[in-house]
Amino acid sequence: MKRILLLTFLTFAVTAKAQEAKTLTLKGAITYALENKADAKKAKLEVENSEYQIQEVRSRALPQITANGSLTYNPVLQTNVIDGAAFGAPGTTIQASFGQKWTSGAGVSLSQVLFDQSVFTGLRAAKTTREFYQINNQLTEEQVIERVANNYYSVYVQRERLILLDSNYVNTSKVRDIVKGQFNNGLAKKIDLDRIVVKMSNIDTERQQIKNQIQLQENALKFYMGMPIETQIVIPQTEFEVTPAELTEAPNTANRTEYLLLKKQEELLEFQKTAIKAEYYPTLSLVAGYNYIGQGPEMPLFAKPENGVYWSDYSAIGLNLRVPIFTGFGTRARVSQADVNIRSLQEDIKDTQLSLDLDYRNAKTQIENNIITIGNQKENMRLAGDILKNTKNNYLQGLASLTDLLDAENASLEAQNNYTRAVLAYKIAEITLIKSKGELKTLLN
Repeated sequence: MKRILLLTFLTFAVTAKAQEAKTLTLKGAITYALENKADAKKAKLEVENSEYQIQEVRSRALPQITANGSLTYNPVLQTNVIDGAAFGAPGTTIQASFGQKWTSGAGVSLSQVLFDQSVFTGLRAAKTTREFYQINNQLTEEQVIERVANNYYSVYVQRERLILLDSNYVNTSKVRDIVKGQFNNGLAKKIDLDRIVVKMSNIDTERQQIKNQIQLQENALKFYMGMPIETQIVIPQTEFEVTPAELTEAPNTANRTEYLLLKKQEELLEFQKTAIKAEYYPTLSLVAGYNYIGQGPEMPLFAKPENGVYWSDYSAIGLNLRVPIFTGFGTRARVSQADVNIRSLQEDIKDTQLSLDLDYRNAKTQIENNIITIGNQKENMRLAGDILKNTKNNYLQGLASLTDLLDAENASLEAQNNYTRAVLAYKIAEITLIKSKGELKTLLN
């Protein structure tokens, strides 16, 4: 019985801990995403992998040493026909078998590149390769930050809409109670009570729809963060204070991560073109080897001369020179292809510069417009609230109709919804502006 109670208690404790809500600021959400989202992790792994790619390129300039061994059994030795004059019997032929039934060998060989233009080009490209993956990692992090921030603010707006609907439902319930009391006393018509009930039903239906949207939006946020979907989150209200963004002159696109990544890619394509051109150059390498061979009628391993097995060593040192003369114009074609790839990328760079300038101009315009919209909607929300308050008082005094009251409630709710939508539009435009200035990392401060 005690064990059952203990297990029940532990299960309850684990469940309670799993359901404990996590307070999530924007900075916390971004930090969590950079540490846990698969995209961010994979980008870091690519940076790590680039070091190994560099080591692979460097290895081509280092000595290559190999060891080899062989064991051969010849059941039937090849017979060779030779002139008998070599053995004092001119005019005759002699059939002789050369070699031994068993042959065993072991050795070590070395090769060292002395001149290979493609290797030297690869070594120069190694640093650029590392920088390319580092910039790509930075771009991936910025993309993660942008997605998380946009979804973070979207969750807020949906929650604000739910708060407004809950408040409206409570207020409408109070009106329903008043109308119901009037109806019971013969001071109101049943159609008035029915209209209130229908409105409450519509509000409740909209609340359920918003709750579903909130759940979907939260799930999307958690996905972009790499957070378990079952985690409960709480977003502080202070995260959404609207402070006018600083509007400066258009930023230098040459400092944007997207532009820097393309420029590094251009450098790599230039190195690729140079490496292809290296096929026109000769290559020179040093080779050396030392070998030990054993032959005899028996397996040479562990055998001795008294068994007819003899061992001997030999070595060689030399230079290998390769001079390309004609490759069927294949190298020229590959150089031309590489040049086309470079020119195509340069067009992408120009287009990206225009796109980055456009992003900033559009974000700046949206910021300016949204500041005005927020001010207008805030004033509308205040006026709609005053109208609703006065209309409600007039209704209670019999100076306004139920239709006037319901219209005032709808207008107040719409004004509040418009304000929250304006705030969301501003925050998303603010993220776009920060991104266009290349300052998304500042959201971590």
